[in-house]
Amino acid sequence: MEESTADLIRAQLRRLRVAAGLSQEEFGKLVHYSPSMVSAVETGSRPYDRSLLARADEVLRSGDLLVALLRIAEREGQPSWFLPWLDAERLASQLRVFQPTLIPALLQTEGYARAVIRCDDLLSDEEVERRAAARLDRQGILTRPDPPQLIAVIDEAILHRRDERFQGLMVHQVEHLIACAERPNISIHVIPLSVGLHIGLSGPFSLARGVDGGWVASQEAQLTARPTDSEADLATLLARWETVRNEALSRQQSIELLKEVAKSWT
Repeated sequence: MEESTADLIRAQLRRLRVAAGLSQEEFGKLVHYSPSMVSAVETGSRPYDRSLLARADEVLRSGDLLVALLRIAEREGQPSWFLPWLDAERLASQLRVFQPTLIPALLQTEGYARAVIRCDDLLSDEEVERRAAARLDRQGILTRPDPPQLIAVIDEAILHRRDERFQGLMVHQVEHLIACAERPNISIHVIPLSVGLHIGLSGPFSLARGVDGGWVASQEAQLTARPTDSEADLATLLARWETVRNEALSRQQSIELLKEVAKSWT
């Protein structure tokens, strides 16, 4: 979702609340949010979701304005279930990403992103291009003036998917990872093949820490990515993060391994 759309939704939420004569505390009671959470959503330090906007439309008698704006955002690029995570990702001060099967989306080259998306043979060429462009747009958070710290842990097996058709693509992708890893706000850590089985093989997940220090997590599946800020879920995923991070090589060791892999591809 574009930043301007997210800001517009927040601005309309705040405008409607004030026009209704409701304080953040009064409004929060009606939509089952704490005053601090209402404030965080309105200022952009915490993401909103469809259920909040639907309740707000009902309470503020807005004629479904907020949900309609959300539908516009969905048509512009991303499914509704992914929007809360994109919002959390954009607002994060730190991102922790674990991927056992693919290069993380924020670190993919255009060619790699397009090849991965094209694996879904139900998508038209136009849809593939649209999704690839949207994925590259997400990466803009890493080059803005105040970028988040990105710590990515990947499994070495990702780097060794041998297919001669994609040799040039993989060389470029691994070289891109090396360049990213040498930037001050990005750390890439590789779990070597010698580790064998580990808890991370259960599936990918991401963690975003907002400017308020709160965490939001996302677990990816075939059809959805489930954002959550449940204390129990966060405790589990933060513990799993420590496990996979501890299994991985150091930053410099990982860069050296990536350089060896790049040579092997050439």
